[in-house]
Amino acid sequence: QVQLVESGGGSVQSGGSLRLSCAVSGYTWSSFTMAWFRQAPGREREGVATINNAGTTMYSDSVKGRFTISQNNALNTVYLQMNSLRPEDTAMYYCAADNRAWPWTSWLLRPTPYNYWGQGTQVTVSS
Repeated sequence: QVQLVESGGGSVQSGGSLRLSCAVSGYTWSSFTMAWFRQAPGREREGVATINNAGTTMYSDSVKGRFTISQNNALNTVYLQMNSLRPEDTAMYYCAADNRAWPWTSWLLRPTPYNYWGQGTQVTVSS
């Protein structure tokens, strides 16, 4: 059974940094796509960044240049380094994964392609 467990959320002041981690277990995929999403109260779930097994990355315009997605395949862990945080980054952040061969397009920043989700970790940025 595939499980995703996020950690690293918390409260930080505007301009600060946080590093989220997503530990993945229970899979034997050779190819995959991993992603980070966020959802603020009353808003739709928004794709933030995605990475595939080759290490290719894609970011939403709202976080490009501030956030970095990376992975450690030996540890089965995906990270999201968040710098220059803003109050509008406040949300629940979710890790997602899928092992189907999707085309590498901006559609991967939507929730639809992903079969596996974590429970989320809260990020709060104060001004």
